[in-house]
Amino acid sequence: MKKIMAGTTLLLITVLLLITAPGSLHAQQENPSATVPVRTVVTVLGKNFSEPPAVSRDDIQVYDGKNKLTVSEWTPAQGDRGSLDFAIVIDDELNSDIGLQFNDIKDFIREMPPSTRVGLFYASNGTVTVAQDFTADHEAAAKALRLPFGRVAAYASDYLSLNDLMKRWPSTSSRKEMLLVADGNDRFRGDIPESPDLVADIDRAQKTGFIIHTIYARGVGLPGRNLFRVNLGQSNLSRLSEETGGESFFQGLSTPIAYAPFLQQLSTVLKHQFWLTALATPGKKGNLRRIRVRTEVSGVEISAPENLWVPGPEGK
Repeated sequence: MKKIMAGTTLLLITVLLLITAPGSLHAQQENPSATVPVRTVVTVLGKNFSEPPAVSRDDIQVYDGKNKLTVSEWTPAQGDRGSLDFAIVIDDELNSDIGLQFNDIKDFIREMPPSTRVGLFYASNGTVTVAQDFTADHEAAAKALRLPFGRVAAYASDYLSLNDLMKRWPSTSSRKEMLLVADGNDRFRGDIPESPDLVADIDRAQKTGFIIHTIYARGVGLPGRNLFRVNLGQSNLSRLSEETGGESFFQGLSTPIAYAPFLQQLSTVLKHQFWLTALATPGKKGNLRRIRVRTEVSGVEISAPENLWVPGPEGK
């Protein structure tokens, strides 16, 4: 009799566990303490850089693999949340004809909103030279433009220079974005099959929340005359921007006749950005994950980094 009762009790416990386990698992997934915030900046545009339709938090879907994440924040990067630290990085190995674009670049700087701090830097020798540190005085930043030296330095890699700038970037709560004006070639370590420093830039930008925009300009030496190297450099620039959530601009195989149309498009990008936070299940430690941001709103194009940093259980 005791054996029968013991067996019956064990059976009941097993059934109860089977019934409650799915509910417990669901509760764990819904419990905010079992998730970590994943934050990024997203650009929302209409087609061809036009004004987009209104997109609310309910219109946004975020996926980690097949798992749909809860969107806890969808805030326009405007007003109190509109501050931006924006760096313009010019390759010091560019041909001097980039000077023809300086008026367009100066106008772009002057027209930035007061909440934007602009810094002007020149990439050379694997680091950056500060022509103008981040400032809200846009006229001062515009006046700091100078022609590039037009010579190849010892550590001629724009990607090493960008990595150096990201490491030295001031710690603020502002958006972190930059525009790289370069030919995209890695003259130091080479870029066939790919530049290791380009890959390192993408990883660091994705981990730390940088958006990198690029615009092509012809460099000095063989890379500026060789069509294969020009195509390769433009491909590098396009990859850098696409994988960090930015925009890449080029026209044909030489320095565009005018930068103004591209910089106007970039201004449109900066005016249509949102702070996005989604709740993801952490791994044992922080890692980069392929997280997709989508919407079903017609006529909307969304740009976001290809991978996002998911912190570990304790935000590490």
